[in-house]
Amino acid sequence: MAKRWYVIHTYSGYENKVKDDLKHRIANYGIEDQVVDIKIPTETVTEIKEGGKREVKEAKVFPGYVLVRMQVDDNSWSVVRNTPGVTGFAGINGKPTPLTREEYNKIMRRTEPAHAVQPRQTTIDFEVDDPVRVVSGPLEGFDGLISEVNPESGKLKVLLTIFGRETPVELGVEQVTSLV
Repeated sequence: MAKRWYVIHTYSGYENKVKDDLKHRIANYGIEDQVVDIKIPTETVTEIKEGGKREVKEAKVFPGYVLVRMQVDDNSWSVVRNTPGVTGFAGINGKPTPLTREEYNKIMRRTEPAHAVQPRQTTIDFEVDDPVRVVSGPLEGFDGLISEVNPESGKLKVLLTIFGRETPVELGVEQVTSLV
């Protein structure tokens, strides 16, 4: 029989523990030739934290699911199914249904580094004390001076004169143009 990819359902947040426990159970029961691979699909995501700070991390594509490449028989099914944290196989009427090659490729393509979200590298051609004009947004048409440049977030702090007072405003680089 051929080894196919199956989806097992786990308690959400226990995917890594299930993977580790499953590896130990496979070794203990001596079925390494029947269960040959275990994957938890992840993708690289960039989160924007408070203050515009970017954090790149791995996130699970399908929380609560683990992929197992195996040859299903009563013994291998029992070992996988009775692993702590596993609630069952994805399938019809309790019978494990293997993924098609297309389904597996689609899932795993999301985990390849080439398709991962890369953090945006912003190059800013502005410096502190440069005069700028706001070209979009509610403050369009106002002129001011740059007081801070934050290349990580692509933001500028600009001092605008509003109602006769200098007011610091945070703007995106795309919202201003240089007056130099």
